Amino acid sequence: MLWWIGNILLLVAALVAVALLSRLLGAVERIRKASDDILSGGVAAIGRLDSTPDLLATTDTVVEEVADGAVRYAGSVAKLLSPGGD
Repeated sequence: MLWWIGNILLLVAALVAVALLSRLLGAVERIRKASDDILSGGVAAIGRLDSTPDLLATTDTVVEEVADGAVRYAGSVAKLLSPGGD
């Protein structure tokens, strides 16, 4: 009789383990699908990075122009902001 109780407990434990593994595998599959989506999005984004060096060169040029203008007009701005206004 004790063997039957042990066998039933072992069967219940095995069923619980299978149920938990099933839930775990479902979560793993969802993670795999999400990671595949992320990978395909990353590959698509790489194609858009080809023009980055040209865009950075343009940004450097604009920054230099703005800096030159700021130095050139700094005196005029200081005159406008001075309390005397002259």
